[in-house]
Amino acid sequence: MFSAQHINQFNQLETPFYYYDLNLLQKTVTACTQAAAQYHYHVHYALKANFNPKVLQTMQAAGIGADCVSGNEVKAAIEHGFSNNKVVFAGVGKSDREINAALDADIFCFNVESVQELVVINDLAAAKGKTARVAIRINPNVDAHTHHYITTGLEENKFGINTWQLDDVLFTLKNCTNLEFIGVHFHVGSQITNLEVFKNLCTRVNELHNWFDNQGLAIKVLNVGGGLGVDYYNPDTNSICDFESYFKVFSEHLRVKEGQEVHFELGRALVAQSASLISKVLYVKNGQKKNFLILDAGMTELIRPMLYQAYHHIENISKQHTAYNTINYDVVGPICESTDCFRTDVALPESHRGDLIAMRTAGAYGEVMASGYNLRDRVQSVYSQPEQVEVV
Repeated sequence: MFSAQHINQFNQLETPFYYYDLNLLQKTVTACTQAAAQYHYHVHYALKANFNPKVLQTMQAAGIGADCVSGNEVKAAIEHGFSNNKVVFAGVGKSDREINAALDADIFCFNVESVQELVVINDLAAAKGKTARVAIRINPNVDAHTHHYITTGLEENKFGINTWQLDDVLFTLKNCTNLEFIGVHFHVGSQITNLEVFKNLCTRVNELHNWFDNQGLAIKVLNVGGGLGVDYYNPDTNSICDFESYFKVFSEHLRVKEGQEVHFELGRALVAQSASLISKVLYVKNGQKKNFLILDAGMTELIRPMLYQAYHHIENISKQHTAYNTINYDVVGPICESTDCFRTDVALPESHRGDLIAMRTAGAYGEVMASGYNLRDRVQSVYSQPEQVEVV
C-alpha cells in the first residue's frame, strides 16, 4: 500500500520508474542476516537479481558477500566495497579476460562448471604465478518444481558438472597444481517456495559429501546456492521471506563437519519485494470483448511476464484510497510486439488516462533486465525513505 504522500510525489515525476523502498530492503536484509547468524552461515548476495547501486550499498553495509556471474559483476562488487575474500564467481561461460581480472582481484573462489574450465583457470593462474581457489559446481539432479526456464539443477541443464564426470574432476584437480580445491557448489533453481526441495538438496549434498571424503578431498565450503522464492500474490502481507524456516531446513538436514563453512547465494528473496515498477495509463481502449489499459511501461522495463509468464500483482494506486467500479482490463505496454502484455483480465478500479499503475514485487530481475528496444529511454530509479522521495 502506497501512502497518499507518495502518490502525490509520484504524480510529479516522469514515468515509468522503479520505486525502491529502502526501509523494506534494510528490514529484509536484517531478517536474513540475523536468521543466518544463528547457524554461523555465510550469505552472498546474487548480483544478477539487482545491481542497483543503492541495493549493493545496502548489501555491502550488512557484511554480506557477493555472488557474481560475470566479470563486470565482480568489478561492481569490489567497486562497491565488497571484500574480495567474500566475492565468488560462478557462470558456465567465463571468458579468459573475466578469469584474469578475477585472479588479479584475488577473489575468494571460482565456482567451476566444467572440467575444461578447471584446466583453463589453472593455466591462466599459472601464467600469473597465482593459485586459484575453486569449488566444483555439481548438478545434484534435484527437481526444483519451478518454471522450466529457471531450473538449473537437473542433468539436462547446461549448468554445473554431472556426477558421472566426477572421476574426471578428481583426475584434473590432482594434475592442476595452480588450483586449490576448497569445496562444492550447488544451485537447483529459482523461485522455490516448497522447502521440501531444499530437504532433497541436503540429502543429495550429503551423499556427494561422502564421495569426496572417500576420495580424500577435504571440503572446506559447502555452498548450497539460493533459490528461495517470494510471494508475488501478496506483497503487502508477505513482504519478508521466512528466512528462519529456510535456514532451519539446512540446519536439520545438512551434514556439516567441524570447521566447515556453509554458504548461501540469495538474490530474489532479498530484493524482490523492495521495488515496484510505477507507470501511467496512456490510453484506455474499450472493445466489445476486451478492455485495454495501455501503459507507458512495457517489456522494455519489465520483461518477466513476457519471458517467464511471471505473475506480478498490478494495482491502480491512484484509486486505492477510494471505492470505484471494477472493470477487467488487459494491461499492456507501448512496445510494437503482441507479447507486450503484463497480464490479461486484471480486475482494477475503472481507470483513466494519467492514473498511476504499480507492478509489485519487481525488485528482482526487473530493472537489471531492462532494455533499449524500440530506442526506449532507460528506466530511471526512485528511492524512498520515510517522508521523502529521491530521484536518481
